[in-house]
Amino acid sequence: MSSDRWPTEIRLSKDKRTLHVAFDNGEAFDLTAEYLRIASPSAEVQGHSPAERKTVPGKQNVEIMKIDPVGNYAVKLTFDDMHDTGIYGWGYLHELGRDQTAKWETYLDDLAAKGLSRDPLRR
Repeated sequence: MSSDRWPTEIRLSKDKRTLHVAFDNGEAFDLTAEYLRIASPSAEVQGHSPAERKTVPGKQNVEIMKIDPVGNYAVKLTFDDMHDTGIYGWGYLHELGRDQTAKWETYLDDLAAKGLSRDPLRR
């Protein structure tokens, strides 16, 4: 885990679909709202063990509504689907950026294996 990384900038895009995070080691990542939502560190998504981890479908158009600081170690993101229980620590945000390609491919593979889609459900 990259717990020693410290953010120097956290900025939400105007369309609320991308979070730019820069770190003190010079690395910077653009993390989509969809990616952050499906990788939420919340128990709702991660479960209480690896076997309980959920594949979250239908979040292609999700937006970040709010970013709240949590002490000096994390942020809590509120998404427009009202999910707001994940606490994104600096190390976790760095890990999501560093491993974004592999984690995204794993997510897409999981969706396909379960017959799920990134598209929002139509009502």
